[in-house]
Formats: sequence, structure tokens, C-alpha cells
Amino acid sequence: MRKLAIGAALSGALAVAGIAAPAASAATPNLVFSGVTVNKGKAIVVGTAKTVNVPVSYTLTRPAGLVIDNKKTFAAVVLYRGTLRTLDNELDPEVMPVCTTTASTDTTVTESCTETIPVAPGDSVYEAADATTWKAGGLYAHLDGTVSDDFLSSESDVAIWGNLATAKVQRAAKLTADASPEPVAKGKTITVKGKLTRADWDSLSYKGYSGQKAVLQFRAEGGNTYATVKTITSGTGGALSTTVKASKSGYYRYVFAGTTTTAAATATGDYIKVN
Repeated sequence: MRKLAIGAALSGALAVAGIAAPAASAATPNLVFSGVTVNKGKAIVVGTAKTVNVPVSYTLTRPAGLVIDNKKTFAAVVLYRGTLRTLDNELDPEVMPVCTTTASTDTTVTESCTETIPVAPGDSVYEAADATTWKAGGLYAHLDGTVSDDFLSSESDVAIWGNLATAKVQRAAKLTADASPEPVAKGKTITVKGKLTRADWDSLSYKGYSGQKAVLQFRAEGGNTYATVKTITSGTGGALSTTVKASKSGYYRYVFAGTTTTAAATATGDYIKVN
């Protein structure tokens, strides 16, 4: 598993996996992460090539005397899969959060914070199990130490407050439609073929998604809306194929509503001329 990107700034001391951090050098400060929103509440859809930059916003309340300098002391929201005791995977910001003070008392400071978590296919997410619901956790870390050619000493304090929010990560899907023959005489049979595929993060390619319902829709030439014609199930390799009677010129497309692990997809309408 990758180390926390924040941990890279700490010379790898914050390996979140297993959360087996060194003994704390001081008492962990009381931080309160609230109002955590990941990707504006929408699912995080990841394909096979582009890194998806996920916005995260939250409110952080910290002790007034605690200075988070992003050099030795850090605070941020991370996403994790599994439990804090046994993490299966984690996602974290590579650039430290931006926080603005909104309120303060003699003992606390409240800040409005934003950050971005990059999700890179094949790196951040790399197996089918990553397409699931993740949890958000608030991370605090402090590192202190001495390094020279003659001596190295370090102490760290790491804490994560879990189950602050959830975020669904899904595989991106692709869908095609091809109606033939074209042109076709009115009343003759039209065959509409297509293919449903979804991102495979292990191979970084799109592979067929079989056994899934797809809706065939038609929009008449000059019309504005599509109407459902029938529902079929994708076969081997995600193949779609069905027949309809030609009635008027227009566009045929397939629509996939998505599943828990895979995002919805809509094919580009394929025009066919009916004589």
C-alpha cells in the first residue's frame, strides 16, 4: 500500500496502514472535524487514465494554542477503505489544506477548510474492491526530531478521527450504439448493437460488463426527447444487440443506469434514415 502523501512530507513516518505510529511525544490535542463534504456529495467516478481531483470541505476546531504549520504539525481529511484498525486503502491530499479562521475564543479557533484529494487510476485505486463506499477521517500528525550525520532521533504523534462522512468511488463506464442497416425501408427490421464496458484499474483498460440491464431509447428526427423502446441485458464482453421495426427516421441509443460499483453511462444517439 502507498504511504500517506502527507507522510511523504514527514519522511514516511506516517504509514497509515495498520495505524501503528510511534509512541506520542505529547498528548494528542483535541481536534474536531465537522461538516465534512466530499466531492460536493457526488460519487467519485474514476476511469483508466485521468487523475480525478476530489474537492473536500470541512470545519476544523482546534485549541487556540495549536499552530498547524504544515511543516512539523499537520491536519487534514483523508479517505479510507476498511477500518482504522485494518485499512484496506487510503486516499489523501498531496497539497496541504487551505483554512480560513471563522471564529475564535480564548481556548479554541474554528476554521473553514478546503483541500483536494487526487485519485489516480492504477495508483490510488488499483483493484475492483476500491469501487465501494469509503469513509472520511480527520488526521492530525506532529513530528519532531534531530537529524545529523552522527545522530538521528524522531518522535511523532498521529491520530485519526474516523467515520466523519462517506464517499462512493465508482468505475467509469462507456456505452456505444450502432443501428443498421442505413437507410432502411419503413417496416423493415433494424438491428441496434452496442457494447457496455467499465474501467478496470488493474489493467488500466475498459472491459466488457456483462449481465447488466441497458435501455434502448429512440428520439424521432426533429424531436427533443428520447422514449424507451425496450430493456435488454448485456451479454459476453458487454455486447448488446436487439431488433426493432423501422417506423420513422431518428436516433437510437442505449442507456445504462449504473450499479453500486459502476457509474451510469449513455451512448451517443446513432441516426438512421427510414424511407
